[in-house]
Order: sequence, then C-alpha cells, then structure tokens
Amino acid sequence: MAARNEIATTGRRPVGIRARLVVLGAVAAVAIPLVTAGPARADDYPSWDEVQAAKANAAAAQAEYAKIASLIDGLQQAAQAAAADELKKQFEYTQAKDALDAQTAKLDTINQQVTSAQKDATQAKTQYGKLASQLYISGGGSLTAKLLLDNGTSDNLLDQLGSMSQLTGHISQLQTYAKQKQNIVTSLQAQAKQAEGIRAGLEQDADSKYKAAQAAKAAADSALAAEQAQGAVLQAQAATLNAQAAQLDAQRRAGLARDAQNQSASTGGGSDSDVDLSASCTGGCTAGAAQAYASSILGSYGWGQGQMSCLVSLWNMESNWRWNAYNSSSGAYGIPQSLPADKLASAGGDWMTNGNTQIRWGLSYISGRYGSPCAAWDHELSENPHWY
Repeated sequence: MAARNEIATTGRRPVGIRARLVVLGAVAAVAIPLVTAGPARADDYPSWDEVQAAKANAAAAQAEYAKIASLIDGLQQAAQAAAADELKKQFEYTQAKDALDAQTAKLDTINQQVTSAQKDATQAKTQYGKLASQLYISGGGSLTAKLLLDNGTSDNLLDQLGSMSQLTGHISQLQTYAKQKQNIVTSLQAQAKQAEGIRAGLEQDADSKYKAAQAAKAAADSALAAEQAQGAVLQAQAATLNAQAAQLDAQRRAGLARDAQNQSASTGGGSDSDVDLSASCTGGCTAGAAQAYASSILGSYGWGQGQMSCLVSLWNMESNWRWNAYNSSSGAYGIPQSLPADKLASAGGDWMTNGNTQIRWGLSYISGRYGSPCAAWDHELSENPHWY
C-alpha cells in the first residue's frame, strides 16, 4: 500500500500488506509468497466513534460542571460578603441597641424626676394655699383696721406686725417655689417626649438594618446551596461519563491489541519480514531484551512506567519488537519502523544491527511528535490502516 504524504514527511508508514523476507546485515535477500493481514477490528469491542462519543459526552459534562463550579465560586464570594455585611449590621445593631438602652434609662430617670418634681410642686401649692387661707382668717387681709382697733400695747402690735410680715414672706416664697417646680415639671416632660422619639427611632433603625442583613445572607446561602447541589449532580454525571469513556477505551485497546497479536501471528509481525536471528545483533536482540532496555530508559524522557504498556502494544503492532523487521511496501525498518530507514542513523552508526539504538531513536521520535507512548498508541489506533 502506498504511503500517505504525511507519512513520507514524518518518517512513519502504515502497516504493510504484501510480505517479503529481507535479512539486513546479511548479503542476500530471499522472496517469499504473498500473505494478507487479518481483520482490522473484531465485533466484540467498541468502535473508535463510540469511544470518541463517550469522551465527548464526558468532556461536555466536565465543561458544564466547570461552569457550575465558576458560579459556585461567585456565589461563595456573595455569601461571604453577605455574612460580612450581616456581621457589620449586627455590630451596628448592637451599638444602636446600647444607645437605645441608654436612652431608655435616661427616659426612665427623667420620668422619675418628673414624678418627683410634680409631687414637690403639688406640695408647694398645697402649703401656699393653706398659709394664704390662714393669713386671711387671722385678719391679714385688713391689717390697718386691725391695728386701729387693737387695744394692745405697742410691743404686742410690733410683734404682730413682725409675725405678719414673716408669714407673708413665707407665703411668697412658697408661691415662687411652686412655680419653679411646675416649670421643672413642664421642662422634664418635654425632654421625656423628645427622648421617647429618639428611642423609638433608634429601635426601628437597628431592627431594620439587622433584618435586612439577615435576609441578604439567607438569600446568598440559599443560592449557594442550590448551585452546590447542581454542581454535585454534574460532577457525578461527569465521573460516570469519564468512567464509561475509560471503559470503552480500554475495551477498544484490548480488542485492537488482540487483533494486532493475531495479525502478527499471521504475517510475521507488523512489518512484512520474518525474524532472522542469523544476522548480527549487539543489543536488544530479542523482544524481551528490547522491552527491558526500553523500560530502563523511559525515565530519561520524562515518562513513568505507566507508559510502558502503551509502548509494548505500539511496537508489537509495528514490528513485534524485532530489530530487523522490514516493510517491503514502504521501506520502514527496525523496532520503531523508521521511514526512511536511515533516519535511525541519527541515534548511532550501528542502527542496522542494534535494537537498542533503534529504541533510542524511536523514543525520541515519539517524544517529539506525540509527547508520550500512550499518545502515539492512541494515534495508531485511530488510523486505518494503523500508523503513527
């Protein structure tokens, strides 16, 4: 089969169909009969489209969850702001409540003062009334006539005048005192009315602020809870779809690996050549030795051992890990099936006879083009015929 243009520029090729035995490192080449590769896919594992659809669903669920997570972040910030505002309003309410309590105490004191002043004013008025009445009854209202008609001595008259004058002065003082007390009562009553108005305003302001803050926090908490619940649902959906995609992908990998093994058994490997160990080999001569060497240097490319299974599957399909595997249709050669074959020379002059040299070139190629063996294996499986 002819290679694609992309393959010619990247150094890769599709799996060949026509076979020919070529022994490199020896002098001669011997032709063998044509053979045909096995089926590309069995019916007992998912198709590539099914795997991709499951992955797309998982990606859609993850994208939707990311949106919900972003909303949750915003709502959490709103809830935190509402909680902070509630704390602030609660502090303001406490201050207002303290001022309210102080104003209430002040009002109580004023009311007590009003009661006391009212009592004093009433008593002063009563005393004033009694003294005024006694003065009138004793004749104080017509003092001149009393003095003319009185037959008493001058001393008695002076005594009476002095007593009368003292009584009149006392009455005047009581009258003034009573008026003062009444004025105090009137002033205190005005203060009490003003204090009651201030107290009522403080109580209403503090209560309204606190209730507004509580309502804002409750609304933010409710919205946050709703979005978190939706986020949990989407997260569960995403996890389910991811698991489904992973399961389908694993089934497909396993099925393709079985097909690759069957194809290798029927065609002599991913390339068109048979194994010929009569040629010289200085490293990685057997599949086991080659795989052991590849595993030992994975870390130098930044990969963990988890990549090894993908690499084994990839080069099982390509060459069955044979250092002298050759594709007669494209000219690809070696364990990684380099195209053209002499690209392997960049890894060492013994590229034709050393599997380890070929492995180093192959891992460098995978690293530069795909980033990892598993990414290369994914690409291999996505193409029909398979290539990477």
